Amino acid sequence: MSLTSEEINSQPELWRRVLDVPTDALPKDGEAIAVIGCGTSWFIAQAYTVARERQGKGLSDAFTATEFPWDRHYDRVVCLSRSGTTTEIIDILHGLKDRGIPNVLITAVGNGPATPYADVEVVLDFADEESVVQTRFATTALAYFRHSLGDDIAAAADDAQRALELEIPQRWVDADQITFLGTAWTIGLANEAGLKLREASQSWTEVYPAMEYRHGPISIAQPGRLTWVFGPVPEGMADQVAATGAELVTFNGDPMAHLVVAQRLAVARAEARGLNPDTPRHLTRSVILK
Repeated sequence: MSLTSEEINSQPELWRRVLDVPTDALPKDGEAIAVIGCGTSWFIAQAYTVARERQGKGLSDAFTATEFPWDRHYDRVVCLSRSGTTTEIIDILHGLKDRGIPNVLITAVGNGPATPYADVEVVLDFADEESVVQTRFATTALAYFRHSLGDDIAAAADDAQRALELEIPQRWVDADQITFLGTAWTIGLANEAGLKLREASQSWTEVYPAMEYRHGPISIAQPGRLTWVFGPVPEGMADQVAATGAELVTFNGDPMAHLVVAQRLAVARAEARGLNPDTPRHLTRSVILK
């Protein structure tokens, strides 16, 4: 079994562990916040910030590090970095410290090069990974964020266990194209699912807000392709996808658990193509710029 598969399988237990991690370092209700990450961490930031803002907790924006608007005011900035060594995140934290902007670093590896610039560091070291491809740290961080918003993470973990037991059909492994769709906070999950399939298995994936799918992207749907929806399926979409011959993939449970199914599919497709999901081409565990 690949390292990636082992790490995917550990997620239900890790999500339950965040229930014991204090959330007092995270933004308070009413604060205007930005959450910054790169790659997978950016997509997790998208999911958290949309969920927080939709719950009326305060203005919440997500940015990839190089696109952070320094001229915009935020009460607090949260940086998410599995390794704590990503150059762009270190630069952001350095700039925040110089400007006196309150900040929090969420990481799997404490006391790294980003630590001196963080006001508070939350270390989820029990969710660290060996594989280059992020799975369990990202979802555990999102479980931690969602727990702070009052979401039922224990139920999500139960759904994730069910997702680990779900059979992956061979037709999904063989599909020549997959489009991931989401609404509200699950758009971040759709973005992450698309990335996982590209990273691990070099698959052709596309990602859209669900209601945008009918404004052009549905034109590529056909037999042998998947249309994968996180969360509720918009009214009428099932019939429209069926008419194209593509397969509609849904999940009866927490959308974060549906991401676990997508992670498993990424590994299955990689192995079917003779690829090692632990070491995707052109990628490293952390992007460190010289």
